[in-house]
Amino acid sequence: MSTLSSENGSEDYNSRSFWMPGNYQRTVKRTEDSFQACNDIVTCFQERARVERQYAQQLSEWSYKWKPVVDSSPLYGSLLKAWQCFLSSADRLASLHASICRSLVSEDGDRVRTWQKDTFHKKLFGGFKESQDTDMGFARAQKPWAKRLKKLDKARRAYHKVSRKEQAAREREAHAQGNPDVAIEKQKKIQEEREVVQQEAEKVRARYEKVLEEVNRYAPRYMEEMESIFDQSQDEERKRIVFLKQAFLSIHKHLDITNNESVRAVYNELHNTLMAIDEQEDLRWWKNTHGPGMPTDWPHFQEWTPEKKTKKGKKEVEQKGTIERSVMIGGVKVRALYDYVGQETDELSFKAGEEFLKVEDEDDQGWCRGMKDGGWEGLYPANYVEVV
Repeated sequence: MSTLSSENGSEDYNSRSFWMPGNYQRTVKRTEDSFQACNDIVTCFQERARVERQYAQQLSEWSYKWKPVVDSSPLYGSLLKAWQCFLSSADRLASLHASICRSLVSEDGDRVRTWQKDTFHKKLFGGFKESQDTDMGFARAQKPWAKRLKKLDKARRAYHKVSRKEQAAREREAHAQGNPDVAIEKQKKIQEEREVVQQEAEKVRARYEKVLEEVNRYAPRYMEEMESIFDQSQDEERKRIVFLKQAFLSIHKHLDITNNESVRAVYNELHNTLMAIDEQEDLRWWKNTHGPGMPTDWPHFQEWTPEKKTKKGKKEVEQKGTIERSVMIGGVKVRALYDYVGQETDELSFKAGEEFLKVEDEDDQGWCRGMKDGGWEGLYPANYVEVV
C-alpha cells in the first residue's frame, strides 16, 4: 500500500501520483484507448491481408507468364519436370496466401469487431458506459478526500504564513537587542509583538496538526475505496488483454506458414522432384529419342516382287474383318516409359505413363504395333514401353 507522506518523494512526483485528485483519469482513459487500439489492429491486419492477396496474385501471374516458356524450353525429362514443379508449387502457394488473406479479414477482423461491439457500449452523447462508470466510481471515492486535502492545504498555507511572520518578528527582536540606538521601550514593544505572533503561530500550528490528523485518519478508507474501483478497472483491462492475446495468436496461426501442412507438402513435393533429377535416365531418353538409340531401317537388299492383283471376294473380306476384331479385343497391355512423337503418319504418339495395347510383337527392326483407346493404331519403338 502506498503512503501519502511528502517525505517519500518530491512535490512534482506527488502531483502526478494516482492518489492525487483527478489523476485517476489516466486509468479511466484506458477504455477509450483500448477501443481505438481495436480499430488500429483491424486496420493494420486488413492492410497485411492486402499484402497477402497481392502476393498471391503476383505468384499466379508469374506462373502463368512462365508456363508456356518452360513447356517449350529445350530442357527434357526429369530436369523439365523439376522446372515445371516450381510453377505448379507457385500456383498452390498462391491459393494458400489467398486463403490467409480471407482468414485475416473474415475471421480475425470480424472476431475483433464483434468483441469490440460486445465489450464497449457507446453513450448517446459520446464516450462509453464502461469508462463513465469507472469515472463516477473514482469521483465518488475521491470527493471527500479532495475536500479534506483542500482544507489541509488551507491550514498548511496559514501555518506557513504565520511562521514567516514569526520569523520576521524574531529577527527584528534580535536586531533591536544588539543595537544601542534602539530605546528600551522600543525593544520591549518589539518583544511583545514577537510574543503575540508566537502565540498565534502555536494556535495555527495546532489547527494544522489537527486537520492533518483527520486526513491521515481518513486515508485508509480513501485508499480502500479507490483500490476497489481500480481493481474493477483492472479486471476489465485483464479481459481485454486476454482477448487481444488470443486474437494475436489466431493471426499468428494464420500467418505462420512454417507449420502449415499444405506448405510442407508443396515444398516436400518440390524437393522430391528436384532430387529425382536423373542425368543417366535423361541421357538415355535423349539417346533413344534423338541419338543412336533411335530405331532405323538400315539399308539392305530388297528383292523386287510383282504386285499380285487379286479380286477381293466376300470370303476374303469376312476373313479380314474377323482378324481385325481379334486384334481389337486381344493384345498385351503396355505402359510408355518416355514421351514419343511419331515421325511418320503410320507411327503412334504417346506420353510417358500412358497405357495402351501392343497388338503385334517386335519386328527385326525394333518396332511394335500398338492400339490406343478409340482404335488408333500405329508403330512405335519397342524399347519405349514396358509390359504392365
